[in-house]
Amino acid sequence: LEMTWGLSHQESYYQPRTLEKHADSILALASVLWSISYYTSPLAMFYLYRKGYLTMSKVVPFSHYVGTMLLLLAGVACLRGIGRWTNPQYIQFITILEDSHRIGTPEIKKKLASYNFDFRSWPVDFRWDEVTSRSDSRGISLLRPEPKHRSAANGFLHAIKKLPCQIASYIVAHTFGRRMLYPGSVYLLQKAVMPMLLQGQARLVEEYNGKRAKLLACDGNEIDTMFVDRRESSEPHGKKLVICCEGNAGFYEVGCLPTPLDAGYSVLGWNHPGFAGSTVSPRVPGGGREPRSPGSQPPCSNHQPLLLSQRGLVTRTVRQYLNLNNGEQLCRYQGPVLLVRRTKDEIITTTVPEDIMSNRGNDLLLKLLQHRYPKAMAEEGVQVVREWLEASNAVEEASVYSSYEVDEDWCLSVLSSYQAEHGGRFPWSVGEDMMPEGQRQLALFLARKHLQNFEATHCTPLPPPAFRLPWHL
Repeated sequence: LEMTWGLSHQESYYQPRTLEKHADSILALASVLWSISYYTSPLAMFYLYRKGYLTMSKVVPFSHYVGTMLLLLAGVACLRGIGRWTNPQYIQFITILEDSHRIGTPEIKKKLASYNFDFRSWPVDFRWDEVTSRSDSRGISLLRPEPKHRSAANGFLHAIKKLPCQIASYIVAHTFGRRMLYPGSVYLLQKAVMPMLLQGQARLVEEYNGKRAKLLACDGNEIDTMFVDRRESSEPHGKKLVICCEGNAGFYEVGCLPTPLDAGYSVLGWNHPGFAGSTVSPRVPGGGREPRSPGSQPPCSNHQPLLLSQRGLVTRTVRQYLNLNNGEQLCRYQGPVLLVRRTKDEIITTTVPEDIMSNRGNDLLLKLLQHRYPKAMAEEGVQVVREWLEASNAVEEASVYSSYEVDEDWCLSVLSSYQAEHGGRFPWSVGEDMMPEGQRQLALFLARKHLQNFEATHCTPLPPPAFRLPWHL
């Protein structure tokens, strides 16, 4: 069991002895080399095949070398174990860890929190089934599989015809495809950023009294979390909890968590499965509907067949295994929403970098508003919202907004009256009997309430003063 650092009352860090230190360095190097070999194995196998090295006369001697190397590494691991068991600091840590699994009292867990080690050995603090039952998970819309509608005969023939492509899609998705979608799950990247992660984690524990915990999810993943509780502090927003969900290469130790934390909120950060302390591998909800990604346009007729087959494989893989369905998942949520659009984003634009007209956040906002307020977001409403979204700065936005003479008091009155009469569950039919002028005003008002512009590039953190809660009636 590897322990990277430990904090005692004297704030002393764990110091491995000479035997453990050198043995651990050898095993760490072997781990990095194995990771490099794993990711380059397809190219290596292709090269060896082309050179004629994949024959029994060549493979058998190579397997002997591999076996010898594994035996040597096993011996190094034993030497590391001897070094650890002769270290009083490590023995003290193991004793605390065993007590946490056996007893699990708050005092023992508090002592355990002073150490950072392989999170797979951390005891489970909260389970998904402690309150609900297994059958309840079927009612969670994001975990429910999409139904397939196809006759038995057609379904069988279609399955046989598409079997080679389905096998290829499965291999792509579960090897490099998933890691391309979630680069933060790649071991080499985690190894490179590990010093920053440890520093960020220590800062949250020491300066903010953060509490680390393991959550066992219903799919078997063990989620690494960090909770900063400010309910008893003097912070005016301390009683509000902000759950921070990082991006595909982000970690709570160095991600977006500092923004609400510095703004005075209680925060809960967590790492995706396969990221840092969270175990297993990142699992992506399979879609079955159109992917929300650039490049989904039909190819031109002059493209080569190879390019067409590659494009079809990518599209099929994304739809079946790697489709995040951001818009659909957002529409299922019934609570208040505020989208923050980075006006100079260079990653999620579909044409040229920093092109606000092709920012994918525009489509996400339109999809949300059209789902929640379909009558107000008729053709007239969509048109004016698009015009407002294409404004390149705050001055142009205000100009568009004022040109339609939006009466905010009237919009609030209409929405409040509808909510009082029909309740708050979306979608709403508000605006059904309105003139186009009223629909345009209502659409612009709602767009402005659901979108906040931030003049920055993709990875620029949101400043704490710019962090605000979503609007609601």
